[in-house]
Amino acid sequence: MTLSGETIDYGPCAFMDAYDPATVFSSIDSGGRYAYGNQPYIGAWNLARLAESLLPLLHEDTEAAVKLAENELASFDDYFQAAWLQGMRGKLGLFGEQPDDEALIQRLLELMQLHQADFTNTFLALTFGRLEEPAMAGTPEWASWLEQWKTRLSAQEQSREASRQLMLSSNPAVIPRNHRVEEALEAAVERDDYTVMHRLLSVLSAPYAHTGEQAEYTGLPPACDRPYRTFCGT
Repeated sequence: MTLSGETIDYGPCAFMDAYDPATVFSSIDSGGRYAYGNQPYIGAWNLARLAESLLPLLHEDTEAAVKLAENELASFDDYFQAAWLQGMRGKLGLFGEQPDDEALIQRLLELMQLHQADFTNTFLALTFGRLEEPAMAGTPEWASWLEQWKTRLSAQEQSREASRQLMLSSNPAVIPRNHRVEEALEAAVERDDYTVMHRLLSVLSAPYAHTGEQAEYTGLPPACDRPYRTFCGT
């Protein structure tokens, strides 16, 4: 986590397929400290550590400096929640703010987790109207959620096409799925073949382009009875 907002450590990281807040990839994170659902809390923890290092600059009196830092850190949750809601509204094509938006979003995530639906592909299915594709399709719960979502869309002034454009710009067509990355690494290491990596990089260079070539990379990994694990190399 950097002040510039750039990600600097890709070693123990990976991309989530089936939505589950408990998803964790790092082999050394046995307690799930850096699980997907814990990211907001870890962000706040990181900022607290930054604040500690800045205490001498905030005030010459330590207690006063701590109070100043605590006051600022207390606003993190609200900032994060507002940003998260804005991002999720974009993924669902929602303009403005409605009181029931958070409940609508949370219900979708609950269904995705319950049915082990792919995170990226579920939002792509909604974007392109392929409502029969998500894992929970065909269930009464999915039908009920879709009705609520459509009602919310119809209540806003913006057109359905405007919502679709918002969704296209908020939902990537492709992500560097773990099995595709492994495929490229294997080709390079085992066969000295870098064409697989170059094609993957080309597809990932414009993740919101929604091209036919990118559609080929939306497939899920083969079924496996072992969770995907990453190693930081230290």
